[in-house]
Amino acid sequence: MNHDLLIKNGKPVGNGYDGKTSLDIRIKDGKISEISEAIVQNDGEELFDAAGNYISGGWMDMHVHFREPGFEHKETIETGCRSAAFGGFTEVACMPNTKPATHTRDVVEYIRKKAEGEAVSVHPIGCVTKDRAGKSIAEMADMKKGGAVAFSDDGDPVYNSQVMRVALEYSSMLGMPIINHEEDLELSRPGHMNEGEVSTRLGLDGTPGIAEETMIARDILLAGFTGGHVHVAHISTRKAVDLVRQAKKDGINVTTEVCAHHFDLTDEEVEKRKFDTNVKMHPPLRTADDVEAMIEGLADGTIDVICTDHAPHAVEEKEVEFIYAPNGIIGLETAWSITVKRLLQTRKLSLEEILEKIVIKPREILTLDVPEVAIGERANLTIFNTDESWVYSPKRVRSKSRNSPYLNDKLTGRAIAIYNNGKLVVNTIDG
Repeated sequence: MNHDLLIKNGKPVGNGYDGKTSLDIRIKDGKISEISEAIVQNDGEELFDAAGNYISGGWMDMHVHFREPGFEHKETIETGCRSAAFGGFTEVACMPNTKPATHTRDVVEYIRKKAEGEAVSVHPIGCVTKDRAGKSIAEMADMKKGGAVAFSDDGDPVYNSQVMRVALEYSSMLGMPIINHEEDLELSRPGHMNEGEVSTRLGLDGTPGIAEETMIARDILLAGFTGGHVHVAHISTRKAVDLVRQAKKDGINVTTEVCAHHFDLTDEEVEKRKFDTNVKMHPPLRTADDVEAMIEGLADGTIDVICTDHAPHAVEEKEVEFIYAPNGIIGLETAWSITVKRLLQTRKLSLEEILEKIVIKPREILTLDVPEVAIGERANLTIFNTDESWVYSPKRVRSKSRNSPYLNDKLTGRAIAIYNNGKLVVNTIDG
C-alpha cells in the first residue's frame, strides 16, 4: 500500500536540480506531488529527514544473481532485495543461472511473483538458450510476455556463433538485448585468476585477457551483421574497452557494463591476501593498467553502466583452497562506496555523470522507465551521501552470504534510504 511521505531537507540532483539546494519532497499515493522549500507536514503523513543528503532517481543494478529458484542457501529474492536496498538500489535485473534455469515463462513469472511486495523491483533476465546449454534458442517472445527484460546465458557464454547469430536476430525483433558472458572457454580454462606476472609467480593457471577479447570481437561482428543489440557483460580488459569504443564509432549497437571491483582491485590482491577466495571472480581481477582503462572507458562514455555482478556463495563454498572455490563476490552493498572512492573523490567523473551510469543508462538499455525527481512522477528515489565514513563489518552485511573482499574495510559514502513501490526503506547502519 502506498503511504504519504514528506522528505525534508534533501538535496535533489538530476532533472534540473544541481544538488546544492535543500528542498522538501512530498509523496502522495506513490507519486511526487510537491517539491519546494519548507513544506509543512500534513496530518497522517510520515516524515523522513534527509538532513542534507542527496536525492536522485532510484539506482539500478542490471547484473545481479539472486540465486532463487534452486540455490536459496546462497541468496533468496528476499535477502537479495534487502542487500540491494542497503546499497541504494531500487531496481535490479537478475541473471538466469538458477535451477531450473530461467528459460521459460513460468520461471520468469515465479521470480516476479516472489518479488511482489518488495521495495526493490526485480526484473528477470531470461536465458538465450534452453537450460543455458548453448544449443537451441529458448522461448524468447513468451518470456518477454512474462516480464523478462533481456536474454543471457550468464555464467557461460553463448559459445556457438550460429546460435548467437540467431539469438541476436530473434531478440532484435523483440527490441531486447543479448547480454553475453564474453569468454572463449578454450582459451580461459582452467584459469583461476588473471594470466600474467602474478599468476606466474604464484604458480596458478591463469585466464588471459584475450579469452574475453576474442569473444567480444566475435559478438561485435555478429551485432554488426544482424543489426542486433549485444551488451557486453562485466568488461575487464583495456583491449576489450578499445574494441567496444571502436564498435560504437562504427555505429554498431553494442553497450557494456563494468563491475565496481574491476575499476578498483587488481590481480595483485590474490598474492597480497594470500589466496583469499573473496578476491576470486570471473572475469578475474586484472592489472593496474586494465583498472585505469575501465575508468577511462567510464569517463569517455565507452562503458555505459556501473554494475556489481552480485554473486553470493555460502561460507562453506568459499572456505576451500583457492583453485576449488567458486567465482564471485557480493557487491550490492559496497558498490557506491567504491564508486565514490575511485571516481568521485578522484574527480574522474562528476556526480551527475556517475548517476547517469546507475540511474539512466541501465534502464535505457533494458527499455525500462527512467525515474525522475519531478512533480507528477512515480516516486522511485535513492537518498545518499558521498562523505559518511563507515566500516563494512560482517554484522552490517544484509546479504545471506558474506563473500566480499571489502569486509571490515573503512568506506566512504552510503545510501541512507530508498523509496520505491510505495515503500520507504531506511538504512540504519546497524539494523
